[in-house]
Amino acid sequence: MPPPLVTGKAWAELFTRYRRCAWRYECQGEYREPYETEPLRRFLAGEPYDLEYMRPWLDSIRRAVAHGKSVARVRVLTLPLTDYLRFEMSVAQLNAAAGEDIRVIDAESAERLRLGDRDFWIFDDDTVALMHFGTRGFEGATIESEPEATAPYRLIRDRAWRHARPFYDHPALARS
Repeated sequence: MPPPLVTGKAWAELFTRYRRCAWRYECQGEYREPYETEPLRRFLAGEPYDLEYMRPWLDSIRRAVAHGKSVARVRVLTLPLTDYLRFEMSVAQLNAAAGEDIRVIDAESAERLRLGDRDFWIFDDDTVALMHFGTRGFEGATIESEPEATAPYRLIRDRAWRHARPFYDHPALARS
């Protein structure tokens, strides 16, 4: 029987109980999150859009950084960027201003480096949250904490980080 998915309060607690660092590998070209549907539609239509839904996340980044923690991610970018990734990259500066270190790598490099097609978070090098998505967005995560199960994800993180560049410096953004 597969392990239960971590959702809701238990998922949120992962982002408050880590001690040093939270790191994400983000590799989907689209994430069908219901709360992003209207802002994405407005972005694509060239209309002003409300990003209030981001406030809790940005506040949590600020709190973490203020307490000496780090929050970082590597986002895989398709070439050309999907509409969703164009939207995500248009708001990345808000995450960066809050203190998150966002880097990007193109999909071809991610494939060549065998980074995989599975989103995950690593907390403090010892807990990995493997993210599961469905047609309505994030469904939950399975948690790995055994050293032999988390080691491959740390290797992916290290390879991705070594080959990624700051989000504002990626050529795909100039072409989007």
